[in-house]
This record gives sequence, C-alpha cells and structure tokens, in this order.
Amino acid sequence: MSTPPLAGGVAGHDALRPLLAVVLDALKEGADQRGGPLPRGGPDTVGRGVRDAARPVVPEHGKGAEEALRTLVGALASGAADPADPRCAAHLHTPPLALAVAADLAASALNPSLDSWDQAPAASALEAEVTRALAAEVYPGSTSPDALVTTGGTEANQLALLLARERHGAVPVVCGSHTHHSVRRAAWLLGLPEPVTVSAPGGTTDLTALDEALRAQRRPALVVATAGTTDTGRIDPLSAIADLCARHGAELHIDAAYGGALLFSPRHRALLQGLERARSVTLDLHKLGWQPVAAGLLAVPDGALLAPLAHTADYLNPDDDTEAGLPDLLGRSLRTTRRPDILKIAVTLRALGRSGLAALIDRTMAAAQEFAGLVDEHPALELHARPVLSTVLFRPRGASDDTVAALRRALLHEGRAVLGRSRADGRLWLKATLLNPHTSPGDLKTLIALVEGGTT
Repeated sequence: MSTPPLAGGVAGHDALRPLLAVVLDALKEGADQRGGPLPRGGPDTVGRGVRDAARPVVPEHGKGAEEALRTLVGALASGAADPADPRCAAHLHTPPLALAVAADLAASALNPSLDSWDQAPAASALEAEVTRALAAEVYPGSTSPDALVTTGGTEANQLALLLARERHGAVPVVCGSHTHHSVRRAAWLLGLPEPVTVSAPGGTTDLTALDEALRAQRRPALVVATAGTTDTGRIDPLSAIADLCARHGAELHIDAAYGGALLFSPRHRALLQGLERARSVTLDLHKLGWQPVAAGLLAVPDGALLAPLAHTADYLNPDDDTEAGLPDLLGRSLRTTRRPDILKIAVTLRALGRSGLAALIDRTMAAAQEFAGLVDEHPALELHARPVLSTVLFRPRGASDDTVAALRRALLHEGRAVLGRSRADGRLWLKATLLNPHTSPGDLKTLIALVEGGTT
C-alpha cells in the first residue's frame, strides 16, 4: 500500500477533495437509512449495526480510505441522533451551522495546536482577537476584558472555581439547587468545601435564602448564579444577586452557558441585565451559537485575573522566547494540546454579524413560545410555564410520572422523536429544547401529535 496522503500542505486540498465527496455521500445515505431524528430499535439494534460495520476494528490488511469512510461514516450517520431534525429536541445539542462545520474542516486539516506559538502562529493571534472581542460583549465597560476558550460550560465553570480558589483559598461556594452539576463536581475536584445549596423555587435562586446563606459565611464566598438552567431555561435575578454579593463581600460567577448568547439580540439582551457585574462568566456557543462541539468560553473583566493559570514548560514557553516576543500560550488553558476551536466561531461571527446571530436567536425563542402556546391550547396536554429561553416543559394531562417516562422511551425506541425529561414542582415533565432555527409551525404540530399519539 502506498503512503496515505496528508491533509495539509500544497497538495492537501487535492487529497481531501475526493474523500470529502465520499463523506458527504455517506452522510446522506446514512440519513436516508435512518429516516428520522434517531435510529429505530433502541440500544441493542444500534449497537448491533455499529458492531457489524466496525468489525474487525483492526483488520490485518486495510480496506482503503474510501471503503472505510463510506462504511463507518454511513454507520455513524444512520445511527445518529440528528439535532438538525426538528423532532430531535431533547438537549442543549444544537444543529451546527454548515459554515461552522466547513471552518472546522480547515482547523482539522491545518491541525494547529494552541500550546505554543510555533505550532499555531495565525491561530493564536486569531484566538487573542476573538476572545477579547467576545469578552468585551460581556464586559462592555472594562478596559482589558479577556476570555479563555474551553471545551464547554463544564470546563469553564471548573476554571472559574479554580481562579476563585487561587484568590481566596478554600472559598465556600454558594449556589441554588438548580445549579448545573458541574459546579458541585468542580468543587469536589478542586478540594473545596461541599457547596452551600439554597432553594430555587420556580427554577431560580431564592434571594432571601441566598442572603441568609451569605450572612452565615465566615469568609468571602463565591456565589454561582445561572443564566439559563438546563432543566427549565430559567434565568436568575442577576442584578439582585450581584447586589447581595456586594453587600456581603462575596464574588459572583455566572454560568451563562445556555443564555449568554442573548447578548447579541437587542430584543432579548435585557434578560441578562447584571451579567457584567460578575467576576467571571461562562459562555457556550455550541448551544445558542450553533457551533460544532466544542465552543465554550470563560470571560473575565480583566485579563490579569487569569494570571494564576501561568505555567512554564521549557520546551514550549521558555523565558528567553517569551522575552524575545513569542506569545506565551500555556496560561490560556489547563490543557496542553488544544484545537483552534476559535476558527469556526470567528467565521460564524464574520459571516452572520450581530444581526444574523440575533435573527437566529430571536427565531428560535419565538418557536419555543409558539410551541408553548400549542401545548397550552391542547386539552390533553399540560404546560409547566411559558419559556424564558427555548426550553418548554409539558406533559400529558393526568399522566403519572411513570407514564411520562415510558412515553419518552417509547418515542426514542421507535425513532420518532427525541424529547428530554425534567423534574419540576415535584413532577416529571417532557422537555422540548428547541434549538433548530429552521423549525416550522408544522414541525411543532408534529411533535404535539407524536406525544398525543403515544398516550393513546
């Protein structure tokens, strides 16, 4: 067998072009075979199909690039839960924009690693430009805001707690019961005390309970507020929480992984009032930014706050190279090898602009309101509450929790719809997380009909 061609260099595009055609054909064939939002038959059927396609995983003699791509990409596509299908609406799992996926191809082909400048000259400069610009969206009044690129909200929240620990030692964390699980996990990982959890009736932090919890602390605390919960999409009263933090000498971190992109929407930006008062903010553009995973960020009002992450490895950022003007990248992440995930974000921002992103956000949130209206008007369904972002909780009227859970699993097993589940007000609800800006009124009615049909 001849030596396989490479993706980069002056000949890389010629090597990629025919392979991309195979991949695109396999994606289409897989989607046609699937015929819906996810494959029919459940885990056993899907697992059997993957095993048949993948084995032997390491053959004695290779089958060639085209066969391998056609077989395995096709198997992955036919067995996928496709967020581009309007009936796939369970999680904060967006259908990525085609232009962002195309940009990600370039990132993979060039393969820069953002742990030293000599591995990523242009990518490191682009990351610096874009992260500063995005941090300025969060902190418009700051003179030197900055942001780190992360793998998502979990890593960003972990970094926020780490930076607070480096400033204050074993800082107590205070958060609502609705806070994302990554905050408690980060506290455990960092050796911090178990977070103090206050009540969150209606899905947002109880201000009286937070006030009492902060009064009980003997040292400055880190309060974690949420702008877009994963269960209901609710947004905490950010300004009021910032006021309490100021009164008690506490720091504030806001997990805006879900709702942070509302900054680009003039119509909805007011929902984030108070965001700029946080010491750090988590963003995640593989949610309401329609990026391929991963596209997370941690923003801070002053880049100096990131100084505790500084780290030296002589083969990557020796002092004399740094003094000579080569950028030091190791303090930009806890990871060493890093993909240039900023490229797809930069391409999307340039292609769509603020107005284009706002249009996608506004259209998606309008679809959630329309879906909630359809549920509310349906005599056989019960709506939990009007959505704040794009998450709608609903359930068959009069159904038990066991019935709701079984209905969701039946839709999954039959490959007809992907709906999530969420517990609120002591009951189990179906969760539609609407993140597809192409979803039509007819698609919403189809989801209603599928749930209605599953209850009969």
